[in-house]
Amino acid sequence: MDVAADLVTDRMDGGGDIDFEMIELLFFAYRDFISDPDAILEKSGFGRAHHRVVHFVNRRPGMTVADLLDTLNITKQSLARVLKQLIDSGYIAQREGPDDRRQRRLYPTQAGRSLALALARPQSRRIAGALGGADDETRGAVLAFLKGMCDKEDQP
Repeated sequence: MDVAADLVTDRMDGGGDIDFEMIELLFFAYRDFISDPDAILEKSGFGRAHHRVVHFVNRRPGMTVADLLDTLNITKQSLARVLKQLIDSGYIAQREGPDDRRQRRLYPTQAGRSLALALARPQSRRIAGALGGADDETRGAVLAFLKGMCDKEDQP
């Protein structure tokens, strides 16, 4: 097979039914949105998985490990490694459920709360800058767009 004969040299346009501008802006927005927290996390040897766990445990203190697995849509093995690091580092605490001792409930520590806020502040500033003092109607439209991009079970 002649690979050179199979090269495509013109820019992909999708025939007008694909919004490449929006797709590319979402790629760049995500890259930039996570860049500040990534830099903070890197100092502790943590990554994006740690960020997600710290965020959701802080937003829903007392959530079960099963709830967190469902929220993050990751394997138990992936979560176990990240959660162990966060517990061992003092950012998350794990407690037995009040009715079922096999149930594990997760809570942020004060250090975990501080970390979550430190990660959220630059993201919040970026959002505020992008909205540029937009009114409630515009903010509502942005929220509706973002919710529309999520699978229904993931919408807050």
